[in-house]
Amino acid sequence: MLDPIQYALGALSGGLVGFTLGLVGGGGSILAVPLMVYLVGVSSPHVAIGTSALAVSINAATGLASHARAHTVKWRCGGMYAAAGVAGAFAGSSLGKALDGQKLLFLFAIVMLIVGGLMLRARKATGVPGAQCNRTNAPKVLGFGFGTGLFSGFFGIGGGFLIVPGLMASTAMPMINAVGTSLVAVTAFGLTTALNYALSGLIDWPLAGVFIAGGVVGGFAGSIIAKRASGTGHLTTVFAILIFAVAAYMLWMSASSL
Repeated sequence: MLDPIQYALGALSGGLVGFTLGLVGGGGSILAVPLMVYLVGVSSPHVAIGTSALAVSINAATGLASHARAHTVKWRCGGMYAAAGVAGAFAGSSLGKALDGQKLLFLFAIVMLIVGGLMLRARKATGVPGAQCNRTNAPKVLGFGFGTGLFSGFFGIGGGFLIVPGLMASTAMPMINAVGTSLVAVTAFGLTTALNYALSGLIDWPLAGVFIAGGVVGGFAGSIIAKRASGTGHLTTVFAILIFAVAAYMLWMSASSL
């Protein structure tokens, strides 16, 4: 059972995660898991992963509503991507529960570094504003969806930091559209993973509640700033820097526990 200070830190962490989700469409669980483990003080990495998956999925749905009002969501692409990824997320989360928690965090950080590098390489890509999902690119969209769903489930994350570049690579849509559209899949993947962890009793429900409450406020603020920064390339750079910073800290902390 956590104490009141830990719950307050949980609400603060939720605000930071919600802000990140609204701003870059990903990074929610990149921040959520280490915040729950290293700041809030959740002793079990698996409980931190299961709880963050639930919280991030709800916060992502809140951010999605804001992006929908701004007309930056490509619903058909998001639906296709999410549908393909749900099966992958369930399979991946089943594998993740069976792996040692510290090893899971260490592998998670390695993947973050790789994705951060890929995002920096593509930071000047503007994309095609009218990009859509059709028969021509459907196999690519579904393939990326299943693959990122598998990773998302395995690491217990919403997966936005994988979904955003996946959407850009498979459809050539601009960053701002990939950010908004990714939240459809982040919500679906997070709920799938959370359900799997909940079946094993690996969710702290009160902590999830305060985390979600903080995330609602942060999500609205982040989505407003994301809209203003659209098209400048700054979102991608911020995204990559965030990934590198948190990955380095996670590598340091988890490596010492292996």
